[in-house]
Amino acid sequence: MSEDSGSLPSKNNFSEWYNEILWRAEIMDVRYPVKGLYVWFPHGFAIRKATYGILRELLDRDHEETIFPLLIPEYEFMKEAEHIKGFEEEVYWVTNGGLSKLDVPLALRPTSETAIYPMYALWVRSHADLPIKLYQIVNTFRYETKHTRPLIRLREITSFKEAHTVHATWEEAKEQVEDAIALYKEFYERLCVPVIMSKRPDWDKFPGADYTIAADAVMPDGRTLQVGTAHHLGDNFAKTFEICYEDENGEQQYAFQTCYGISERCIAALISIHGDDKGLVLPPEIAPVQVVIVPIIMKKMAEEVTQAAKDIEAEMKAAGLRARIDDRPLRPGAKYYHWEMRGTPLRIEIGPRDLENGVVMAADRFGEKTSIPRESLKEGVRVFMDQFKEQLKLRAVERVWNQIKIVEEPDEIKEAVESGIAIVQWCGCEECAKEIEKRYDVSVLGDEIRSEFIGKSEGKCIICGKPSKQAVVGRSY
Repeated sequence: MSEDSGSLPSKNNFSEWYNEILWRAEIMDVRYPVKGLYVWFPHGFAIRKATYGILRELLDRDHEETIFPLLIPEYEFMKEAEHIKGFEEEVYWVTNGGLSKLDVPLALRPTSETAIYPMYALWVRSHADLPIKLYQIVNTFRYETKHTRPLIRLREITSFKEAHTVHATWEEAKEQVEDAIALYKEFYERLCVPVIMSKRPDWDKFPGADYTIAADAVMPDGRTLQVGTAHHLGDNFAKTFEICYEDENGEQQYAFQTCYGISERCIAALISIHGDDKGLVLPPEIAPVQVVIVPIIMKKMAEEVTQAAKDIEAEMKAAGLRARIDDRPLRPGAKYYHWEMRGTPLRIEIGPRDLENGVVMAADRFGEKTSIPRESLKEGVRVFMDQFKEQLKLRAVERVWNQIKIVEEPDEIKEAVESGIAIVQWCGCEECAKEIEKRYDVSVLGDEIRSEFIGKSEGKCIICGKPSKQAVVGRSY
């Protein structure tokens, strides 16, 4: 496990801060002897469990969870040419079983379309079978050749949520994409992470899709991190895998499909956007320990203080909170440091004077302190926790506001993307996008922006002067 020694690097040096906090706050151990593969510490895994618990809760409203095999036969994997072209350089292949060469090479899934859709072809027979809405949370493997980074750019994505739906019409599939976007919005609101959604350019959409909508988080260093995608697949995969249904007139029709995914990049955004120079800052819903109780033990009333701490822990747990007493033989300051590093939202201190006065001292992760009457502790903690979450959300929103710049002249793009993203007018053509990307070393992420941070406006393309829409421009991971 990591050691609480020394202070974190300043968050202004984001890359160093990020790498250090993963270790100090016990999120992931990067020392596994295969590049791009990392080990979850129990504390990090508890954060992952709570985060994906929210995803499951949202999806379980009208989806069903399942799991499909990791290995995909080569003949199935190679069926969809455009799809495979997008992944062919990233696939790990299993060619041997023990000492015997396999008759059919098996791909480790980089994503699961070619594993799931042969089964959908067997399951779909009639319009009465539709819609199908399934999801799974699995590991996927991609031979990432760029610089790997824990939770951000991996060779094993350990926590990939992918949903795959089947519908009777293109319009119904479009409605499902909109439902997925609404789900993303609710998910990230509960994480207090602001995201910007936009439609990816045709050359950057998911291989084999009609179109792709993506969610991006703006990280502290100004780069964007894609933290969710939703794809309208049209009937492209249905035609490849023969996913057909008999309509009400008895005629065979190709189905229409969607898929949408979120990986552990959501946790990278959570850590990066909320964390500070003291360590993690976690929304209460995500925190493995929501309330830590620190008894201030002195010679006077030592037994009474210890018992009071136990009573408070029991009361907090009975109220449905994840609470823990820190009764280790350490100085209070060392305990404060430990729990601040791990992002615990609320600390309760109880000592002899507090007992005599019938109060406890509560401190949130930002250092705000208040005295709460012991008799109304449960209600006081709830109010304090709600206030903390609201403050966390406001801080994140304010930071993102400051990282967005509306740009009217091409030469303003470079300065804008040094600390965030630029919003430009773009006509939608690839030639103008490539000119922007080449000239300023950026990416045109998408248009048809969906964000409360960016008001809609029309104008003239920043490159060619033709009628245009707003587009997000930035530097991505």
